[in-house]
Amino acid sequence: MSELRELAMTSKAWPFDEAKKLVKRFAKKPPASGYVLFETGYGPSGLPHIGTFGEVARTTMIRRAFEAISDIPTKLVCFSDDLDGMRKVPKNVPNPEALEAHLQRPLSDVPDPFGEYDSFAGHNNAMLRRFLDTFGFEYEFISSTEFYRSGRFDEILLRCVEKYDEIMAVMLASLREERRETYSIFLPISAKTGRVLYVPMKRVDAAAGTITFEEDGEEVTMSVTGGQVKLQWKPDFGARWAALGVDFEMYGKDHSTNTHIYDKICRILGAPAPAHFVYEMFLDGEGQKISKSSGNGISIDDWLKYASAESLSYFMYQKPKTAKRLFFDVIPKAVDEYHQQLRAFPTQDLKAQLNNPVWHIHQGKPPVSDMVVPFSMLLNLASASSTESVAQMWGFIHKYAPDATPQTHPGLDAAAAQAVRYFHDFVKPEKTYRAASEQERAALEDLANRLKVWEGEADADALQSAVFAVGKAHGFEPLRDWFKAIYEVLLGASQGPRFGGFIALYGVDETVALIEKALAGEFI
Repeated sequence: MSELRELAMTSKAWPFDEAKKLVKRFAKKPPASGYVLFETGYGPSGLPHIGTFGEVARTTMIRRAFEAISDIPTKLVCFSDDLDGMRKVPKNVPNPEALEAHLQRPLSDVPDPFGEYDSFAGHNNAMLRRFLDTFGFEYEFISSTEFYRSGRFDEILLRCVEKYDEIMAVMLASLREERRETYSIFLPISAKTGRVLYVPMKRVDAAAGTITFEEDGEEVTMSVTGGQVKLQWKPDFGARWAALGVDFEMYGKDHSTNTHIYDKICRILGAPAPAHFVYEMFLDGEGQKISKSSGNGISIDDWLKYASAESLSYFMYQKPKTAKRLFFDVIPKAVDEYHQQLRAFPTQDLKAQLNNPVWHIHQGKPPVSDMVVPFSMLLNLASASSTESVAQMWGFIHKYAPDATPQTHPGLDAAAAQAVRYFHDFVKPEKTYRAASEQERAALEDLANRLKVWEGEADADALQSAVFAVGKAHGFEPLRDWFKAIYEVLLGASQGPRFGGFIALYGVDETVALIEKALAGEFI
């Protein structure tokens, strides 16, 4: 056994914990397919959001961890439930009223409100795939519509007819009494209207592979094959696992109460239930669950406007079983922590590297960070200078890191542009300056005077020591009140950067001018 595999088997990183469970699952007998199949599901009822990306990213982390400790090949399937009926019109699409006439039709039969694809599902599927492809995920995409209508699902659908009573017994036990009277695992798609029908079955014929139901007072008999019928979503979950031979699927906590239902149905249909991983839900800025249809979270493109995809993967890696706010204010911290881990990686031994998030984000081969200036510092630089362009940002960066250029530090160049956008969209509108108290004014004047006679290089540590000395000399207790005053009076924020580093980046003379303008009341 290699050193990597041996250490990975003892690693406490959560992707390795889940991978070890799969190793144990196949210890006696490898999968009949010859590979371990990982699956993620996507409901294209609205535009893809970051939670969808997170599911694929986290599943990929477990997949790569498994590959590090097992020789069994793997595959990843991304499955889109685009044969589902459109239950409500999303709020975040153009001309939503035009979609009203298509309610309850399969999402793959609803026109694309953006006018770019053959259906609404086609548009949303393309958006998801575009990002997954850009990020470099390795996966097979499967459309539920294609799966049903091409006949790939027919064998399992016929088995569902044979096992109808057993599957219904599982489902009825989970339903309220009034719902039991009208429930069926099969949802016919009306030949008249094209709508998904929620109707009870009058007969289910296992020999013929048909169902009989009533539509508009008329009895209709229909084959379950060929995409004429779809399964209710809970039976569909278990049946899909059986049809594809899924070995692992993760999903959100909102599905966790249904796990035993999915598993039972999968087993009834003759396949072992897969391993599971349940993650906590993402919350919006108000602490509410993110919804695709209401669009109350961050989209994938939103995050990429202000930060790298790798920083998003880092955010997804952190504590997947803890509910987290997923809003714009988490971006700066995620960017800086991601680069802190990148910088630490080369200095760590293999055991520590396997526990480092960037090993899992980059499949064991993380790049070298070129962020010689933290993202939070770039934001404060933009704030202090009201920067309008990346070129202006580089004017300051060159003072701090004279050897850095946009060509040698492309990551830093991209982050500088993202910081400017983030500042103008989120920081600038919230900036609130205040006047300095007598104690604070005296301290700031003292700091300005010390900087005016500063000699030598603008060393961040030396400047930080000078800032500390001023705070102590003017009796700030606790000392953090001194730094809070600096941020509120000079930057219009309640918190900010390590100020010595800020002075080194912004410039000693420029910081003196900043203090003088603030004390003159120019920012209020």
